[in-house]
Amino acid sequence: MLFVEETIGLTDAAQIPKQRGDLLLDSAVRYAEERHWDVFPGTWLEPVEGAERCSCGASDCVAPGAHATGPDWATQATGSAVAARELWSQQPLASILLPTGRTFDALDVPESAGFLALARMERMDLTLGPVTRTPDRRMLFFVLPGAAPKVDDLVRKLGWAPASIDLVGRGEGHYVAAPPTRIGGAAVQWARRPTQANRWLPDADELISPLTYACGQEAAAERSRRA
Repeated sequence: MLFVEETIGLTDAAQIPKQRGDLLLDSAVRYAEERHWDVFPGTWLEPVEGAERCSCGASDCVAPGAHATGPDWATQATGSAVAARELWSQQPLASILLPTGRTFDALDVPESAGFLALARMERMDLTLGPVTRTPDRRMLFFVLPGAAPKVDDLVRKLGWAPASIDLVGRGEGHYVAAPPTRIGGAAVQWARRPTQANRWLPDADELISPLTYACGQEAAAERSRRA
């Protein structure tokens, strides 16, 4: 199974839309067909006066090119590869958004904490699911659905106050952007790409300890920088 990452440069502006559209369409279809993830198309980036702006038209968009187009996004999501192909054929540049709380939840942490946690997880020989890196320097660890509501309690059991660390559970009612979606001009990437080996996702309980520790280290470092 192969998922394509963002590899396009800016050498041929005339060809970029078609090439990017092909990448997005193929990836969306594969997520539905091979991982059985629900997908839905979001906004996209459009050239405006020599720059790129979100298709929503807001100059101050907080997630330019990668958010839902309306409040009914949950009803647009589909697990059908045929439907996904049709949706992205209609708008080839649309971002690929994945609803959480269905086939997976996501544990969202700062990128520096995510890499520290990954190193600890590998030393502990933990089973990992897919992990994304976002342009705003976040990492999202895919886990079994149902994780988000119990994250705070799991963190408390480890002796941490949830409000003191930057660890967020994304579950029902949320969504995440999938590669090769671009947010504000930079691409979402896989830190751990989907493979046959990680088709079965871990439970949040299995990853929460190294993630909490890493987020605690990040919080301490941030306090030191501000001191």
